[in-house]
Amino acid sequence: MNDLVFVDTNVFIYALDDADRTKQQAAREEARAEVRDLLAWGPAMIDDRVLNQSWKIQDRYQFSFWDALIVAAAQSLSCKYLLTEDLQANQQLDGLVVINPFVRDPASIFSS
Repeated sequence: MNDLVFVDTNVFIYALDDADRTKQQAAREEARAEVRDLLAWGPAMIDDRVLNQSWKIQDRYQFSFWDALIVAAAQSLSCKYLLTEDLQANQQLDGLVVINPFVRDPASIFSS
């Protein structure tokens, strides 16, 4: 599997949050596996191109600014998947597929 995956950092925050034990356990397992694989990941640089694209996405989909910025950053890196719980699961955003890692095991995207 060579497709790039963009992970919303909220997924990692749940690993530290005791309020929802189910999400905490899933996030810890996901965070450990992803961090091992992504030690060499290159974070998206937010430049004027990404910022302008995020405003277009915000206007088109009526997303919050931060959600639009995450989508624009993922698209700028040519990611195929975006792991987040903040957007509609399985939504297609111009080639970017939203995966909610608390509803669908992200490993399933690699085996399908």
